[in-house]
Amino acid sequence: MNKIICSDYNEVCAAAADIFAQQLSLKPSSVFGLATGSTPVGLYEELKRRCSARELDFSKAHAFNLDEYYPIEKNHPQSYKAFMDLHLFDEVKFESTQIPNGEAADPHIECARYDAAIEAAGGIDLQLLGIGINGHIGFNEPNTVYPVGSHLTELTESTLIANSRFFGEGEKQPETALTMGLGPIFNAKHILLLITGAAKAQVAKKLFDGKLYTDVPACFLLLHPNVTVILDKAASG
Repeated sequence: MNKIICSDYNEVCAAAADIFAQQLSLKPSSVFGLATGSTPVGLYEELKRRCSARELDFSKAHAFNLDEYYPIEKNHPQSYKAFMDLHLFDEVKFESTQIPNGEAADPHIECARYDAAIEAAGGIDLQLLGIGINGHIGFNEPNTVYPVGSHLTELTESTLIANSRFFGEGEKQPETALTMGLGPIFNAKHILLLITGAAKAQVAKKLFDGKLYTDVPACFLLLHPNVTVILDKAASG
């Protein structure tokens, strides 16, 4: 596991954008696994800036998002499709983009379809991850058993509380989500994990103290052969 400590959030985003640029230079048709949440927003802004300056070109690349609330309409302002359109896809054009369908009639069929689509694309070349305060990656919440494939999952109370700020008063917040399982994530050739802010310092410490905490999903990344973790000073403690 390669660890990079940056001075602040902006430096984290720039360093992450450099890794995206390196991947594109190696393979213009790369398959990227993308994440939502507040952590990658600055990275997406930097990617948009570099694309606008014609420093990067994603037109031959493909994207698969980690997760989506379920059930949720695609045009709901808090859907992850809306999030990705707003923060990246409206300005950065990919050859193709896919997000789990929060409107699917059968979530289990949708998850099987999603895994098959990732496999048909040749797997993920670079998987971007954030991390929850409880150590979740994607919406793989702490548990004693982890599904390998993409799946419907119940969100923990801490995750619901953390995400409640995005939903207005009286607006129903989904309590379940569709998420990539550890299988598609671990099959990625390179995993890029971003950890920022003092609130993540405790979970970051568990990631680097030489132990495998099975109730901290991110700790399983210690078993992957090619992981880069970029932290700011606040998260690094």
